[in-house]
Amino acid sequence: MRSPFDVLLVDADADEEEIEQAYRSRVKEVHPDQGGTVEEFQAVRTAYERLKAGYQENGEAPEFDDGDPDEEAPDQRAHSEVTYLDYDVLADFGWETDDADLFRKAAAADLDEADYGQFDVDPGQSLLEAAEDHGFAWPFACRGGACANCAILLVEGELSMPASHVLPQEMMERGIRLSCNAIPITRELKVVYNVKHMPDLDDLLLPPTPFDRAYSDD
Repeated sequence: MRSPFDVLLVDADADEEEIEQAYRSRVKEVHPDQGGTVEEFQAVRTAYERLKAGYQENGEAPEFDDGDPDEEAPDQRAHSEVTYLDYDVLADFGWETDDADLFRKAAAADLDEADYGQFDVDPGQSLLEAAEDHGFAWPFACRGGACANCAILLVEGELSMPASHVLPQEMMERGIRLSCNAIPITRELKVVYNVKHMPDLDDLLLPPTPFDRAYSDD
């Protein structure tokens, strides 16, 4: 098997930031919608996951900082209830994402089920998987954390998400997350989904071909 460093085209002594940047670049290069193949795309994802899991060619333990080892991890086995709101609805009503009463207003607005409501998330499920299991067509493209097509705004609650391959720290601090790999770790969450056209996210999008194919008959 090829070394994951070779797959990502980085040196064996690359640090975490270099690996993140290499993954972000490579996964876009080999994406099927950009002329690559499914096999190449999966190989790049697998290489990145192996490195994050601690792969080292010299057998030494990785030096990546994964947080305080003494800090108790949140319960990731719990079911969660997600209250969701479609970002496209905000413009129709003149609402703002930073409105403290946003979800109260949405609850009183008699919106369609696709625009506002609640669903449960099973332990270990991502938001995107749970939404699809409940019949909702939330946007996506790569499903691998390498684009912002599936981005959501986390308003309340907590999500466990691998180090983002595409979102800069400033966006993470604003509450932007990727629904494809974000797993709820609190009992209740409030999220605004379909935020891919928020300012600063346009440059992080991929062609939505997989999404279009998945829902072409809808």
